[in-house]
Amino acid sequence: MATNKTYDQITIGESAEIVRECSSNDLLVFAHATGNHNPIHLPDTDWTGDGVVDKPVAPAMWVGGLASAVLGNILPGPGTKYKSQSFRFLEGAAVGDELRVKVTATDKKPGNIVIFDLSVTREDGTRLVEGVAEVTAPTETIEFDSSNLPAILVQRHRHFNRMIELAKSLPALPTAVVAPDDPNSLEGALMADREGLIRPVLIGARDRIENAAKELGEDLGSCELVDIEDESEAAGRAVQMVHEGKVKAVMKGHLHTDHLLHHVVKRDGGLRTRRRISHVFVMDIPGRNTPVLISDAAINITPDLNAKVDITQNAIDAARALGLEMPRVGILSAIETVNPAIPSSLDAAVLSKMAERGQITGAVVDGPLALDNAIDVQAARTKGITSLVAGHAEVLIVPNLETGNMLAKELTFIAHAEAAGLVIGAKVPVMLTSRADDGRARLASCALALLFTHWQTKGSPAGIFDREAH
Repeated sequence: MATNKTYDQITIGESAEIVRECSSNDLLVFAHATGNHNPIHLPDTDWTGDGVVDKPVAPAMWVGGLASAVLGNILPGPGTKYKSQSFRFLEGAAVGDELRVKVTATDKKPGNIVIFDLSVTREDGTRLVEGVAEVTAPTETIEFDSSNLPAILVQRHRHFNRMIELAKSLPALPTAVVAPDDPNSLEGALMADREGLIRPVLIGARDRIENAAKELGEDLGSCELVDIEDESEAAGRAVQMVHEGKVKAVMKGHLHTDHLLHHVVKRDGGLRTRRRISHVFVMDIPGRNTPVLISDAAINITPDLNAKVDITQNAIDAARALGLEMPRVGILSAIETVNPAIPSSLDAAVLSKMAERGQITGAVVDGPLALDNAIDVQAARTKGITSLVAGHAEVLIVPNLETGNMLAKELTFIAHAEAAGLVIGAKVPVMLTSRADDGRARLASCALALLFTHWQTKGSPAGIFDREAH
């Protein structure tokens, strides 16, 4: 609740201040609100034209404008009206800078006019802005609850953009695309082909695939097409082509997941390895500093502890393939303490200890964690949880398929996340996209498969994810 100070209550020399960190989202909101699209102020932009993304400079007026937050919220506070404002800009601010904004009352004039000196400084004391504000102070006490102010969602899917651009630098992945006989599934395969991510072999009913191409206005061009009417037989042929060395990945088209997985997981002639096969969702969630991986939301329905070991390791491998060094893994349960009555909390504690002993490798693992304190720093602090993972989890291991599936879909349809899916633990990556996925989701899954194959083959990712830059 904000309460103001009236003209009569303000004394000369009185001051107020706030501290605000400059974020990428601040720059995007400012660009939309003002219409100033100067590229030097926009994140993820190569404004120098040298092929490297440049760090943005915060607009000077955004920095100076922070003074209005002090004047409007604290001193004088609600009811204040601007009459004039002068600025002198000394240095620029950058994303991540912690800015201290201070106003000091220097004079009072008739007509309820108050003059304020203002300054904006960095955490190290460097002065960025100085100026003078002339305002009309309120004459009556006003209280205002700003908690009802609607939040702003900045929809940015920069992580998938990075992932796709990184994958383009690698050789295309020969991929068997099973039953791409509807516009969505075919579009994704052809889009990935054009972007140089895969070399598709289309396996399915020729007439339906060609009709889908006509509906899209696409030419199948040089794509190899294997004409098999039955979807299950098409899936079997895709697996066979893996064994023949003709393809290095499998992509699900417009068929039911069970029909494809039946051939992938069968003991004789399937794609099993010593490790259990599991599914990983990679989520690009607006506002998150890193991608968020969720496992397993599609294959293992009620995994036991042994299965969860492989599920966790598969998800860690996927995160490392994306360039996340020592990914932070949260093992989820309903609570953040071990309770024998909740089996998932016991499993989480065991998995954490196994990671400490080197039985699960390549990540920092902690659990049990509830979802809130796994991904939100303030929630973790409120619960008194001290951990390298709590509040910063990049990989979420869920108790069962239902939990993971609902979590991924809630993020997609409520939080406006984009999702890419991959089956890991088989001889080759399997892109297990939903039949409802659009071309963009399928393109991202292809990029994920290509990056994962590169990591498996070379032993290192195609690029390191810079957490500080995001």
